[in-house]
Amino acid sequence: MGDHKEQPLRVGAAVRRRRRALDLTLAVVAERSGLSVPFLSQIENERARPSQTSLEKVADALRTTAVELLAAADPACSVDVVRVDGAEPLTEPRVRSLVRGHHQMYASEFTGDHDAGRELQFRNDQLMYVADGAVEIEAEGRAYRLGRGDTLYLTGGVRHRWRATVPETRLLVVAVAEHIEAVRDKPRR
Repeated sequence: MGDHKEQPLRVGAAVRRRRRALDLTLAVVAERSGLSVPFLSQIENERARPSQTSLEKVADALRTTAVELLAAADPACSVDVVRVDGAEPLTEPRVRSLVRGHHQMYASEFTGDHDAGRELQFRNDQLMYVADGAVEIEAEGRAYRLGRGDTLYLTGGVRHRWRATVPETRLLVVAVAEHIEAVRDKPRR
């Protein structure tokens, strides 16, 4: 009662809209992402649900993020409850969006390990909070080790990568959404 949706999110239409807005063919997206044209077509037509890794590859090919594609796939609500799906213990890494819809911010929970070799760069500022476990984050040529309860703030545009150093780590990432033009204050005279 009071929950926004109980159905699984369908991201295909958001992928198609983004691809068409960039005036790209499925073949170009396939080449950029390393995924097949038939698989991309199935995603767009809601006949296949991409894994988190595949969705990240598609997002990279479309010069956006998986979080933005998921947000664009879900209508925004002014009040929304996102429930944990604690049906069974985790056996593999996962990412869970904590904010649904196209809002001015996004928040995600990463559980387990992460593709440590994947370099990330976001347009706007973000905050990373270790809810459980530990991570190592590389940013601007330095490595930062964070444990439970620690936070790291990254200004927009900073290239970084991270990896879990303890099994079943939970990392929360909260950021200004990519579609927002974050403007820095002008210096006072």
